[in-house]
Amino acid sequence: MNFDVSYMLSVIPQILGYLPITLLISLLSILLATVLGLIFALLLRIENRGFGRIVVGFAHLYISFFRGTPVLVQLLIIYFGLPQLFPALNSMSAINAVILGLSLNTSAYLAEIFRAAIDSVDKGQLEASLASGLTLSQASRRILFPQACRNAIPATGNVYIGLIKNSSLAFTLGVSELLAAGKLAATESLKYFEAYFAVGLIYWALTIVLSELQRRLEKSFNKPYVH
Repeated sequence: MNFDVSYMLSVIPQILGYLPITLLISLLSILLATVLGLIFALLLRIENRGFGRIVVGFAHLYISFFRGTPVLVQLLIIYFGLPQLFPALNSMSAINAVILGLSLNTSAYLAEIFRAAIDSVDKGQLEASLASGLTLSQASRRILFPQACRNAIPATGNVYIGLIKNSSLAFTLGVSELLAAGKLAATESLKYFEAYFAVGLIYWALTIVLSELQRRLEKSFNKPYVH
């Protein structure tokens, strides 16, 4: 087996120079996906009759499409397809297309997670809170959402980890991120195994860090309430 460990270690700093792009894509996508996921989770809870039926149907269609088609296909549709229908989108950069695509895809999964987390909270607690004099906003903030967040953290963390790994697909649209840097190093040296293995190690490190943050967040939410 011919594996050049020293080359793999030497190329890691070069690849890490592109880490900020990957982190930017991942962070902005996580933030936008979380907002969209919460919106669609709330839309799914609208009463399913009259105009509400149209809203719920649209939410289900959105979730079904983005969960049922490959992320790469969605990115290609957004970057190459949408400008044909909407010429104003011709100026959209590749990195913006990637952020939009990853956000839309991830929000579809988060919507179901958030909906299930909200449904997992006993409705009697909300009713009791309202009966005790709290407003709906206060009851939601103090009773409903803390418990829903705690229930949603494990699955949400896994989705975020998947998003970070999917950010490597930005390479297919010409964005210079970690995978693109690895391909460049591999092409220059012809040491493909070592270069791509180095990329894999960096992604692995990112997921370890996020997993640890998730673990600490879970631990924090599982602490008893202190009044």
